[in-house]
Amino acid sequence: MATAEEADRPADSDGVGADSADTNRETDTRTNTGAQTGPETETDPETGTTTADDRYTRKQCVLITGCSSGIGRATALAFLQRDWQVIATARNTDDIAELAEAGCTTLELDVTDPEQVATAVEQTVEIGGAIDCLVNNAGYAQTGPLEDVSTADLHRQFDVNVYGPHRLTRAALPHMRAQGEGRIINVSSVVGRISVPGMGSYAGSKHALEAMTDSLRAEVEGFDIEVTLIEPGPVQTNFSERLDEELPEDERTPAYGTLYELLDEAELIGSGAGGPFASEPKDVAAAILDAASTPEPPARYPVGPIAQYGVYARFLPDRLRDAAYGLIQRLV
Repeated sequence: MATAEEADRPADSDGVGADSADTNRETDTRTNTGAQTGPETETDPETGTTTADDRYTRKQCVLITGCSSGIGRATALAFLQRDWQVIATARNTDDIAELAEAGCTTLELDVTDPEQVATAVEQTVEIGGAIDCLVNNAGYAQTGPLEDVSTADLHRQFDVNVYGPHRLTRAALPHMRAQGEGRIINVSSVVGRISVPGMGSYAGSKHALEAMTDSLRAEVEGFDIEVTLIEPGPVQTNFSERLDEELPEDERTPAYGTLYELLDEAELIGSGAGGPFASEPKDVAAAILDAASTPEPPARYPVGPIAQYGVYARFLPDRLRDAAYGLIQRLV
């Protein structure tokens, strides 16, 4: 099954598990220079964040990861059209030059780099006067049967899809608490709720992200910080084109030939290759924008028909789900 969020490819990093919040807390944050504040505005001396008093005299500010294409790009443009101060990020700012021309502020950000994470959050606060919304969108999918996925590849999968959002969340939360409000939106996937064969690594990372998001939502409720999950099904992006790159033919165990055929068929039926059940990136962007703007957003936004109906499969007994997969195997 195709995945949904913008696929910033992982970089080798030996900083896995390090967090940007520690870097953030060890260095003095900078005083805001980009906010147009009124006379009632105060600045928190520890975080450098302006208080909620100036929320009506400046644009709301959003930091979005993984904006080089697909959902991330569509989300940046959607917020821009709503007159937000948009901080769009990618590993290579050349990939988001068009967003800069459109009016976004663009920053280089590899979510596996703790120093870059800390810098991006501080620059967001400096430019926008606050960080009203954080959209954790950057991610990629490591596909293939788990026997064919190396431990190093699994480690990188979690570094980007799980530790990356965790780093950014830890860096942003002190500012949001000082502001008295904020939004954190994590882009997950329908496979974050139900796993399928050949997607164990990716689904595992999204299951982890969903569990952490559910915990976080309750932990920060008392600070008027809203936390939301976006759960797309297949989306028409170039995401699926990168799936084959993660596990080349010469690294595939022949015994799983049928499973690889199933993965290919799933791509044709409903993935970014233009399948009939795929959503548009703008559909996911609309859900993200709604989660950032609605006074009391729901905990989850399933996007697309496969996402909306597929989650019900998790209520089926395990034996029935396994039997269904066995039937599909025999039909291939």
